[in-house]
Amino acid sequence: MKSDLLFGQEYWSSRYATGRTGWDAGIITPPLRDYFAQLGPPTALRILIPGAGKGYEAEYLYTMGWPNVFVADLAPEALQALQARVPDFPADHLLQEDFFALSPEPPYNLIVEQTFFCAIDPARRADYARKCSELLRPGGKLMGVLFDREFGSASEPPFGGTREEYRAYFAPYFEFLHFETAYNSLKPRQGQELFICLKNRH
Repeated sequence: MKSDLLFGQEYWSSRYATGRTGWDAGIITPPLRDYFAQLGPPTALRILIPGAGKGYEAEYLYTMGWPNVFVADLAPEALQALQARVPDFPADHLLQEDFFALSPEPPYNLIVEQTFFCAIDPARRADYARKCSELLRPGGKLMGVLFDREFGSASEPPFGGTREEYRAYFAPYFEFLHFETAYNSLKPRQGQELFICLKNRH
């Protein structure tokens, strides 16, 4: 696959090494923070954050008391950054693995999307939607933000898109609970993010 060759571990490690990390806001972003605040008291829900980068969302959830937060990223630098900030984050919840090869057993209750979808080869977006459904329990949720804009003929991440395109990928597997422009994006991203919350039908 093109994405496996061009956007694998070496590619992402090189972007960390050269500081080409424009996706890294340095904090948990408001749309995710506000959603997490509505989840109520921490429970044993299994939460997966794929392509987690430095894991600000995982840090937030874990420090709020959620015990079963898992992060997956190809770049060891990303996982090391999270571990350095949160030394007691469970080492076996740091998955240096290809998202598409993750095991669906045991399944997850929630998958958090934050700048991962835009980082994979667009040719694999249908695979992404299917894999999310496979990783989730029936009724489990996929939530997060997607770019609601195009980036022209980009040859490397980030890759944009349209909500009509995204609907086609997710509709076979998910019920759409929320699928609208995020009202609380970071200022540089205002009006450019689509907040999604989708319920797994399978």
